[in-house]
Amino acid sequence: MSKKEKEYATENSMENVEHALSKTEQFIEDNQKTLTIIMFAIIIIVGGYWGAKKLYFLPKANEAQESMFFAQNYFEKDSFNLAVNGDGMNMGFVEIAESYGMTKPGKLAKYYAGVSYLHLGEFDNAIEYLGSFSSDDELLNATAKGALGDAYLEKGDVDAAISNYKSAASVDNSVVAPTYFFKLGLVYENQKKYEDAVEAYTKIKDDYSKSTESRNIDKYITRAQLLAKK
Repeated sequence: MSKKEKEYATENSMENVEHALSKTEQFIEDNQKTLTIIMFAIIIIVGGYWGAKKLYFLPKANEAQESMFFAQNYFEKDSFNLAVNGDGMNMGFVEIAESYGMTKPGKLAKYYAGVSYLHLGEFDNAIEYLGSFSSDDELLNATAKGALGDAYLEKGDVDAAISNYKSAASVDNSVVAPTYFFKLGLVYENQKKYEDAVEAYTKIKDDYSKSTESRNIDKYITRAQLLAKK
């Protein structure tokens, strides 16, 4: 490209940039009022979010955490009725979940309420609370899925129990995973799905050899294998 051509190309590029800048300036000038409203709306939304978090949600979370103390104490003592319903002076998990459902302690109260109902034999309530619980904590979420599986099994919904046990066992944890692989194996045996039972038991033997469930797992594997051949 000749020197003259280069100069022309440069001048042409500058003209294009200036033209684009002029259009942008014109757009801003023509829409200044709208853009100002949008800017203030963004400021209000962001400010409102942080204000709500600091002035509303944080105090509510602290209140919920304080309320959880007595309910958790009853839970640890296996006083599940008091844990769920409260003692007349202090709230139970159900009321905490309803009153502080938007906070982390309020969401955790759903888990405790579900497990408490499971111990009380109120399986429909257990399914309701455990089914609506979710957590960013992978281990806690898996434990809730396992408890939900127990509740469904008690109700006779084997497919739902298996689905939740699988979810619980999918977390690579040396305590939770073998527990629910073992439960899966027992359910499969009860359903005469012996090859699936062997697979579940073998998972414990291969991947969680140091777990409590692995100590006698060969016996269960052998039993399921023999039943599969009949």
